[in-house]
Amino acid sequence: MADIIIGLVQTTTVEKPAENLRRVIPRIEEAAARGAKIVCLQEMFNTRYFCVTQDHSHFDLAEPIPEGPSVRELGVLAARLGIVIIAPLFEARGCEVYHNTAAVLDADGTFLGKYRKMHIPQDPGFEEKFYFSPGDLGFRAWRTAHGNIGVLICWDQWYPEAARLTALSGAQILFYPTAIGWLAAEKAQLGEAQHCAWETVQRGHAVANGCHVAVANRVGTESGTEFWGRSFVCDPYGRVVARAGEAEEVLVARCDLDLQRDFRRVWPFFRDRRIDAYSGITRRLCDD
Repeated sequence: MADIIIGLVQTTTVEKPAENLRRVIPRIEEAAARGAKIVCLQEMFNTRYFCVTQDHSHFDLAEPIPEGPSVRELGVLAARLGIVIIAPLFEARGCEVYHNTAAVLDADGTFLGKYRKMHIPQDPGFEEKFYFSPGDLGFRAWRTAHGNIGVLICWDQWYPEAARLTALSGAQILFYPTAIGWLAAEKAQLGEAQHCAWETVQRGHAVANGCHVAVANRVGTESGTEFWGRSFVCDPYGRVVARAGEAEEVLVARCDLDLQRDFRRVWPFFRDRRIDAYSGITRRLCDD
């Protein structure tokens, strides 16, 4: 394939998961109608971002993957449209363990597998360690009907190790479903700097790994957090080829795989890695 057309869906959310699922289906259909063969939804697309407080009742929002209703319905949709769908969900794993997870559905509706968020943040307004166990499935890529993809989730965006290991697994496109925004007290002073850091580090992952990066962020204000949207796709040079605004939007972009192949030939970063010299990366600090 010379290229892959992908779609990113950024939306606001309401309280009921079933309603969020109902609202996102026409947006997936729109992306497919505009040519998208892979569609990625935002982090925990069918719930509001409930991690602003520690509340045990929120565990009722989780569902098993792939047995739950969201994956079942989206599998039928993927088969009907002939597209790959990346569906990030709050995963219930038994009665005590929960994960922030993305399900990957192939173009015939087959459940290919899931990625569980590896890096779990803990900040004011982002009480994720209370809800999510760290991922235990590692970093991987899936060979789908429409290309090889890897999935990482939100806080994973800041870690070059995660991007590198996923790219080394064969991913042509790194997808980052996301829920990131500004706190009201910080926006005036730090807002644009925070956004700049967020976008820049991910564009750097594209360059360092010679792949495309696609980021689907949510929008709207929830419990004092203003999610900034601005979902984007960049090429292996880190150039933004498509960017959404700060409202609900379906973003469609073309990923040029010939460009990616040529980039990796000219900039052979994988070839020149000193894998014999990186043992320190597995220590918390190199002076340990």
